[in-house]
Amino acid sequence: MRNLLVLILLAGAATRACAQESFASVLQNHMVIQQNKPFTVWGKAPAGHKLEVRADWTSPVTVTADDQGVWQAIIPVPAVKPGDYKKHEIRVIVSNEKAIVLNDLLIGEVWLCSGQSNMQFSMKTVKDSTEEIAAANYPNLRLFNTDLNFSDTPLDSVKGRWTDCTPESVKRFSAVGYYMGRKLLKDLDVPVGIIFTGIGASAAQAYVPREALAQDTQLNRVYLQPYLSSPKSKEVINGGFSFEKVTRPYLLYNAMIHPFIHLSIRGICWYQGEANRMERDSYTNLTQTMIRCWRHDFQQGELPFYLVQVAPFFYDKDDPTLADYAFFREAQERITTLDNTAMVLTMDVGESKNLHPINKKPVGERLAATAENRIYNRSVVYRGPQYQHVEFHGREAAIYFDPQTIAGGLITNDGQPPKFFEVAGADKVFHPADATIEGDHIVVKSGDVRTPVSVRYAFTNYPVTNLQNGAGWPVVPFRTDNWAEYTASQKTNQ
Repeated sequence: MRNLLVLILLAGAATRACAQESFASVLQNHMVIQQNKPFTVWGKAPAGHKLEVRADWTSPVTVTADDQGVWQAIIPVPAVKPGDYKKHEIRVIVSNEKAIVLNDLLIGEVWLCSGQSNMQFSMKTVKDSTEEIAAANYPNLRLFNTDLNFSDTPLDSVKGRWTDCTPESVKRFSAVGYYMGRKLLKDLDVPVGIIFTGIGASAAQAYVPREALAQDTQLNRVYLQPYLSSPKSKEVINGGFSFEKVTRPYLLYNAMIHPFIHLSIRGICWYQGEANRMERDSYTNLTQTMIRCWRHDFQQGELPFYLVQVAPFFYDKDDPTLADYAFFREAQERITTLDNTAMVLTMDVGESKNLHPINKKPVGERLAATAENRIYNRSVVYRGPQYQHVEFHGREAAIYFDPQTIAGGLITNDGQPPKFFEVAGADKVFHPADATIEGDHIVVKSGDVRTPVSVRYAFTNYPVTNLQNGAGWPVVPFRTDNWAEYTASQKTNQ
């Protein structure tokens, strides 16, 4: 009887030891592995255990779990050719007898998408959602939707599941992420994996490590210290949502970005800003700091980072002359002074009185086109006309654009004259201006301004624009002056 009891206890111990051997939470069946980059396979095992990692495309690698029970192996991953949708397997042999296995793996392109509600905005609420969802049957497009969580310290795991893209799985997935992934899948003809890890209403400081905020004088003053000196910082952190909690510094980074840092990816897409819209220089600095931190932590060089500029919105102030949101969009544009970044516009597909425009297809497809041009060496247009310089001639002003950004010429998407041009004289008072397309430039004038000295285009809060290049990319909002921003009270008393 005693011997039987010993055998039962030993069997139970062996079962518990085996249960400790696992892959990291983001490594799952059905995932896409980034092609043509070293791939980290990692997980948990009893300290000191030897493990042999066998991927079906390369030689085995043997590793040992460290004293914390963490093991990690780095294996090469080949480039895949268009049309290669072969399914792969990774088998980890433990102590020469047991195995844990990942199967139904594809090798292709992996992109991480993050931000707030317009990135989280799901397929079930997009334009033509019924038809779009019914057609979303792409077994070689894989999706990972990260569950919401918060943490005061960096975590190594998340909850979420890799799935094939089906009408059922896509319903609650990021529409921007889906449309980007679908276009890449069709155009590159290789497997694509899209990870969404973000949450509506979140602020950018929530995605920046605490140490980085503390080391920057401005970010420490504006974001970190107000939180650390508040009673909120003393609360026990749990996973429950609140509109206030998603603005707290570093908590989302710890819980929803840090667990992915060992994962090979091609790049990052970011749609966020509404929660920080009253900020200017601090937001530019904050987001550039976030980009640098993520690149450092992922250790994959200067990962491509493509951001989406916030869409026009009136914020319950029905005054077409207000421009505070335009100044914020300008602060977003300055983020792209950082290397290997780009910005996608939404000025022509927004809805002036809807914070969450439902036409997400152009946004995702513009992100894909940006990647195709800049990363995948495809000859596709990925920018709208960019202001270059202005020439003043009496009552008129001529606006010229970077010639590389006016592919197909200047047109309007509705056949009407270009909208949302304004001019001002030395008094700095802006008046609506008539605009005419003349070849590769725009001529503007206003009967209210005898001698214009500045031109602004779409530089107010909620202009839904119609001016674009022949490839359908909207003109980037601009101003030719560097005048200080008016506050609402200053504008009222102007």
